Amino acid sequence: MNLIPDFDLSRLNTMGLASHARFGAVISTPEEIDELTGLSLETGLPLRILGGGSNLVLRDEIAAVVGVMGTKGRTVERRADGTALVTAQAGEDWSEFVGWTIAQGIPGLENLGGIPGTVGAAPVQNIGAYGVELAERLDSLVVWDLVDRQRRRFSAQDCEFSYRQSLFKRSGNRFVVLEATFALPDTWTANLSYPGLDSLPADADAATIHERVLAVRGAKLPNWRLLGNAGSFFHNPIVRSEVADGIANVPRYPQRDGTVKLSAAWLIEACGLKGVREGQAGVYDRHALILVNHGGATYAEIAGLASRIVNTVRERFGVALVQEPIEL
Repeated sequence: MNLIPDFDLSRLNTMGLASHARFGAVISTPEEIDELTGLSLETGLPLRILGGGSNLVLRDEIAAVVGVMGTKGRTVERRADGTALVTAQAGEDWSEFVGWTIAQGIPGLENLGGIPGTVGAAPVQNIGAYGVELAERLDSLVVWDLVDRQRRRFSAQDCEFSYRQSLFKRSGNRFVVLEATFALPDTWTANLSYPGLDSLPADADAATIHERVLAVRGAKLPNWRLLGNAGSFFHNPIVRSEVADGIANVPRYPQRDGTVKLSAAWLIEACGLKGVREGQAGVYDRHALILVNHGGATYAEIAGLASRIVNTVRERFGVALVQEPIEL
């Protein structure tokens, strides 16, 4: 393992923020995580493990030991019942992994195509898109427990998934995902409920759906390589039905428990914030849920703009937006 002091993270986060960590390394084997754990204990600095940097807002200087997950590998095991158990190492690019499963003729993840980040980070956030959540497809995870310093396996039920939440997110930095296994059965039903997919024929195959998902995402979400961003910056808020009833015309999605999920993008745009800028930080002019780096934006500019959005939406609608990217 090549440990680097003053580790440059500027090219390792999709928001494109200039940032350095006290120490850092790219992890090529799971065993190297324990080496970084030892360094963390020795220096008294916290250990932070990153994936693709797609769900982060990084401060200029980070007093931590940072490991960037770089482990690779994909396997397929076919069960007698026709289910494919597809396993990927944590450092695999998520979008490339989804495309690979489709190319193997294995449907099930097509609605989750195009999401930036790594396989290891995806379960932590319980990523979801176009009517599907990762929790619906996951079989199990292997993680490294930073407290007990050993491997552990979690079933999907053990992960305590909910909307953009998981046991791993609630546990802070205790667990590091090493690999994820997905159960993708041959008996497969296309999910075409989401706008943009609902115009496809009912018998559309996974490859067709995947292609449409990538096209829809590309039409409304900026390419982070050209315009730095961390994807959706706020969760869609879930509120009591009476709160939703008090906001005229807001897109609303009733939940099983009687609450209502609202469109955060609609709330932000209704406040007149779509396209606004503070320094080099801005709200994307084609999608109000995306904060972007127009070039040289600082952590302070991004954080300041996010705070302005939260305060404005709260004052106008009485709804509290919760930031999705993690600050480090």
